[in-house]
Amino acid sequence: MTNRTKTPNPLDNPPVPVQAKLAAAWTSFMFLYIYVDFFNLYKPGVVDGILNGLVWRFEVSSTLLTFMLASVAIPALMVMLSMTLPARANRATNLVVASLYIPYSLFNAAGASWEWTFFYGLSIGIEVLLLAFILRSAWTWPRTVAVPADGATTDLRQGLRL
Repeated sequence: MTNRTKTPNPLDNPPVPVQAKLAAAWTSFMFLYIYVDFFNLYKPGVVDGILNGLVWRFEVSSTLLTFMLASVAIPALMVMLSMTLPARANRATNLVVASLYIPYSLFNAAGASWEWTFFYGLSIGIEVLLLAFILRSAWTWPRTVAVPADGATTDLRQGLRL
């Protein structure tokens, strides 16, 4: 009788930890978030408005800039938190923050003219898709640790922090 061993396929993807998926999604979200704001500066009148002390319809102030910094800092921190928080806190934090950022992302279209529909539609659409991926990944986070087929470990709680 011949024992056959499964030869690893070089194109097989090893499983990616949920934390890494979440951190990657938040990183993608951050790049998009920042670039949308950057490209928005190319809209006619935006830079003139900023130079005159207005961002959208808000007067530039320390409160506004603090709020804007916080709105960018939270997703930036989520990259790190997704890799370092214990599983239960990680899952809850990702669910809450991603849920709050969906309406916040949709708000970017407020007051936009039809001329900018594709710009905002594409940017908001991708942001919401990334946030939906984060929500799905956090929501479906495995509740148990997979046991290797060879039975290498007998303690199912090893490494589990739910």
